[in-house]
Amino acid sequence: MQVGEICTREVVCAGADTTVAAAAKLMRQYHIGDVIVTRQDGGKRVPLGIVTDRDIVLSVVATELSPGSLTVGDIMGPELVTAAETEDVFDAVQRMRNKGVRRMPIVEEDGGLAGILSIDDVIEILAEEMTQLARLISREQLHEQQARK
Repeated sequence: MQVGEICTREVVCAGADTTVAAAAKLMRQYHIGDVIVTRQDGGKRVPLGIVTDRDIVLSVVATELSPGSLTVGDIMGPELVTAAETEDVFDAVQRMRNKGVRRMPIVEEDGGLAGILSIDDVIEILAEEMTQLARLISREQLHEQQARK
């Protein structure tokens, strides 16, 4: 399965010059835990970084800095881990684990933002697969009981 099949396509974005306070308001408004920092390149949004609610707490609130005077560009991480839409889910998850990230922007072939993959997305797919496997086991047992009558 490719990440483009399970990623969330509705992504909340902000420019690097967006204040941390404004980004936090976006997170609250949309009930999300991150914003993707992007720049416009022609008609596409190109991801530059990601800022999470945890970043805001640890980098701004805990250090008693002003969220109105800092920008998301100031606090986003130095390295952005992305995946192509066509990348295998399990390869992407392995890279997320190796890099220690829970969310990863998904990019189109031209580098434009296509969506975001979160651990929650992967867990949801795995839960569905586990449910199907459990159904298979119970059907197999039923089939065996009927065959032995």
